[in-house]
Amino acid sequence: MDPSNPRREVKSAASGSMHLEPVQKWVLSILAAVTIAHLAAGLVIAAIYVDPDRTGAQVGLNVLAGAFGVIAVAVFRAIHQMKPLTPWLLLGVTPTVVGLWLTFR
Repeated sequence: MDPSNPRREVKSAASGSMHLEPVQKWVLSILAAVTIAHLAAGLVIAAIYVDPDRTGAQVGLNVLAGAFGVIAVAVFRAIHQMKPLTPWLLLGVTPTVVGLWLTFR
């Protein structure tokens, strides 16, 4: 080994190892989506514990939960450099549907 000319070992792509950038994207997108989804779940839980006489507040919290769910899906897709406007955004409305069912059952 020549100290003035170090060589770097390069692994081939056929060995099955992933590059660092795709792994970073997956970790960041999962972390962002899960964090925002927890916020949406917290809003649903808050809607469940609001006074039953305040129906407007319950519905509003559930709608906000759905908005944050849509944002979570859009952020996930944006990190992966995909179009954020897609039918997958309907998945983000799930907290509203589930929250309304849990609140008014």
